[in-house]
Amino acid sequence: MLESKRRAIIFLTLSFVLALAAGFFVLQKVKALNADLGGMTEIYVAAGDIPSRTIIQPDQLKTMDIPNRFLTDSHVVDAKQLAGKVLVVPLSEGDIITNGMVNEVSQVRDGNNRLVNLYFSEKVRFDEQLKPLDRVDIIVSHQFEGDPKTETFMKDVTVNTIIKKDGKFAGVGVEIAAEDAPGLIHMQNYADNMRILKANVGKADQNAPKVEANTTADQSKTDSKPAATSPEKQAEKAKTQQPKDSESKTENPKKEDSKNASGESKP
Repeated sequence: MLESKRRAIIFLTLSFVLALAAGFFVLQKVKALNADLGGMTEIYVAAGDIPSRTIIQPDQLKTMDIPNRFLTDSHVVDAKQLAGKVLVVPLSEGDIITNGMVNEVSQVRDGNNRLVNLYFSEKVRFDEQLKPLDRVDIIVSHQFEGDPKTETFMKDVTVNTIIKKDGKFAGVGVEIAAEDAPGLIHMQNYADNMRILKANVGKADQNAPKVEANTTADQSKTDSKPAATSPEKQAEKAKTQQPKDSESKTENPKKEDSKNASGESKP
């Protein structure tokens, strides 16, 4: 009986030591694999069914860890990348969200309008740098029945967005009516040349100060001119001049008498 107990204790101890050794080797293997994979990173996935064309809400998202070895630039690792964005495809629970699946919320001010992107190219030229909410005229040159023709295709079009590539200006997105979009796209594809001209918004306002300056100058000129005298002032002036004339006349005879006296005294 004692011998059997001794053998049981020896077998239990040996199995416990072997289990510890196996666990140690498994842990070392897992660490080696994790080191080879480069650690883990949280990415965002769908927490439930998300329909397309709807703004993504925070409660529709959850995180999942993946090895850094399989992490790419398309994975979403920051919730700010999804703020105010919409999905272009519907997702189910657990689907991984990538940058290619999301898009900016449309900034079109009217539901009947559409955004058309005009990219800088050999055919499409921009005369000035543009900013959002600028207004432009679109001039096209094309062949019409064999004769070259240049005309204003669209006038006073609103610039909705600015397109940049590598930090440089690359084009604009213009907001136009839905029925005008096919014509603009056709001209963009088949016109010989398209020029985008910035509209002279505020030209009249710039001239306004000049007009005011001229009016003030004219007023200063008129102020510098002598004011017209009224008939009453002219009469008073005439009365004051009459005594002076009489005095001058009385002085002249005295001078003549003195001359005659001096002339008579001469032999």
